[in-house]
Amino acid sequence: MKPINVGLLGIGTVGGGTFSVLTRNGEEIARRAGRPIQVSVVADRNLERTRQLTKGSCRVTDDAFAVVSDPDVDIVVELIGGDSVAKELVLQAIANGKHVVTANKALLAKHGNEIFAAAQKKGVMVAFEAAVAGGIPIIKALREGLTANRIEWIAGIINGTTNFILSEMRDKGLSFDVVLKEAQRLGYAEADPTFDVEGVDAAHKLSIMSAIAFGNSMSFDQAHIEGISQLDAADIRYAEQLGYRIKLLGITKRTSEGVELRVHPTLIPTRRLIANVEGAMNAVLVKGDAVGPTLYYGKGAGAEPTASAVIADLVDVTRMHTADPEHRVPHLAFQPDAMVDLPILPMADVITSYYLRLRVADRTGVLADVTRILADQEISIDAMIQREPAEGEEQTEIIMLTHQTRERNIDAAITRIASLDAVKGAIVRLRLEELL
Repeated sequence: MKPINVGLLGIGTVGGGTFSVLTRNGEEIARRAGRPIQVSVVADRNLERTRQLTKGSCRVTDDAFAVVSDPDVDIVVELIGGDSVAKELVLQAIANGKHVVTANKALLAKHGNEIFAAAQKKGVMVAFEAAVAGGIPIIKALREGLTANRIEWIAGIINGTTNFILSEMRDKGLSFDVVLKEAQRLGYAEADPTFDVEGVDAAHKLSIMSAIAFGNSMSFDQAHIEGISQLDAADIRYAEQLGYRIKLLGITKRTSEGVELRVHPTLIPTRRLIANVEGAMNAVLVKGDAVGPTLYYGKGAGAEPTASAVIADLVDVTRMHTADPEHRVPHLAFQPDAMVDLPILPMADVITSYYLRLRVADRTGVLADVTRILADQEISIDAMIQREPAEGEEQTEIIMLTHQTRERNIDAAITRIASLDAVKGAIVRLRLEELL
């Protein structure tokens, strides 16, 4: 059978991994796909490096737009990143009637609605398993494996850099800044780590999963995003004492009021499997009404783990290449005319539990004042630690865990507590999820 010709845009880390795995496992992949899948042309700005990697097995060019217009190319694989040129290339490929495979989460989170609409109109596929959790087949699970379920919520460790940093802070008791430098030295963090450590990368991925889970449009611009750069090692220690572990989670929930879409440091009970995901690994916990909680774990980045997902998409597209468009799995799991526009809840309306750390003057009545303010906001305390002050020390720390409440209530309570004369310094507030 005629081979499927692939035009590869970008042969960096993931592109190089894709080319390598496709070459190494080509025979096995062909047996599964029903026909050979071969890279016929590679576009990259570094032509010399590209020639070295491809070893004359295909054409090379520095003109990516020539590839998306090449009549011999059946599938375009976009691995250049960014969301400007990449968007132009993907839309041009679609306009030319070519299927697209991409690992570009920023592109889909920001422009996915437009891209999927264009693909639907043209009758081509856009596959993006590699855009969310590297080698973990979470998109296939959400779109196909869990299709019988009403998805209730998703909670994911979907950024390996931040998970590595938090693991090191917990294990070694080091500050964020010290561990970040180590992560950069080891190659886990970029020279400019902002997208990772401030939660933006995780929010891109969460937006995609949320759309698939609930049949909603991409809503990245409405996501609540907090990173870990301000997280104190002391809070990691106190969380451990209380039986919790802090992870940067992407959380999306469907409620009667709308959809929660939020990324932030979160306390999780240590007995949960996801709380024990360490280092640069990823994990996604999905709760369906029929199946209950299901956990997906693996490498969320890296050359060959991500290539594994890219090539799985290539095989899927190859299998469905000649099928009628209506027989294909919809891009976002739901039929295009069945998509909805559910409201994204502001954080003030989110209901969860909270961790509070207060530094207070060591004198009688302070705790009573704090608990009275919480009670006024109908917030009850679940657990508490009051650190004994050292000899001669005039201040101490109070750590509290609350039962569930609406965020506007905890915000109002914190404002009042912070105004007390006995409270010294800023109050630390972190969210807590039981993930039941």
